[in-house]
Amino acid sequence: MTAPPARWLDLRRHTTARVALGRVGNGLPTAAHLAFQQAHAGARDAVWSALNLEQLAADCAPLGLPVHQVASQAADRRQYLLRPDLGRRLRQADRQRLARSPTPGAFLLVVADGLCAAGVQAGAPALLAELVPLLRAQRMAPGPIVLAEQARVALGDEIGEAMQAAMVAVLIGERPGLSATDSIGIYLTWGPRPGRSDAERNCISNIRPAGLSPRAAAAKLAWLMRAAEGLGATGVALKDAAPMGLLP
Repeated sequence: MTAPPARWLDLRRHTTARVALGRVGNGLPTAAHLAFQQAHAGARDAVWSALNLEQLAADCAPLGLPVHQVASQAADRRQYLLRPDLGRRLRQADRQRLARSPTPGAFLLVVADGLCAAGVQAGAPALLAELVPLLRAQRMAPGPIVLAEQARVALGDEIGEAMQAAMVAVLIGERPGLSATDSIGIYLTWGPRPGRSDAERNCISNIRPAGLSPRAAAAKLAWLMRAAEGLGATGVALKDAAPMGLLP
C-alpha cells in the first residue's frame, strides 16, 4: 500500500472531498472503496426518498400561513426521474384549485422534494422559521406555503402564475453527492410563469448543516427578495450586492 504525502493528508481537515485516499497497486485501499460504496448508496437513497407531507404541514403550522399541497404530473418517483418535463408541470386539478385561491402580489413560498426529499424534510422547517419572521419584520408579507411532490424548480412558475404571485421562492432538495445528501437550494423568480428560464432566477445553494446555515440563507433570500421587488426582476438582471455584514 502506498500512503499519500503528509501535505495531502492535511487537506482532510478542511474538506469532506475524497482526497489522500492512498493506493494499493492500481486500486484504492479496501476501506476507501467500501466508504465510496456506502456514500454512493446513501446518495441513491436520498434521490429515492419521499416527503411526509402531513408532518411537513404540521411543522409549518406555527408560522401562521395557509398551506397547500400539490403534485406535478409525474405519477411516481420513477417517472419523475425518467421524465423531468413532467416534474415541471402542475397537475391540472391542482392548478385549478390554486387558481380559486389567488393571492395577487404575494411572495409565494414553495417547498419541493426535488432530488433530495429527505434533506427538505429535515431542513426546510428550520429555514422557514428563520425566513418568515424576517420577511414580516421587513414588511414583506409572505404568501401561502405550497408543498409540492415530484417537483422540479420550474413547477414554481406554474404555481406562481396560478396564484398570481409577484414572485416565488422554491425551496428544493438539491442533487445529492457523495459527501452531501441533505442539501437544499432556493430559486427565486420574479413574475413566475411557464417558460421562465434559469437565467431569470437567483439561486442560493448548499443549505445544510455542513454548509450554509438556515439563518444565513434566510438573510440572503430576504435581501434578494427586497432587491427583486425594487428592480422588478430576478436572475442576471439582479446582482447579489448584499453588504458583507449581512450574513450572521
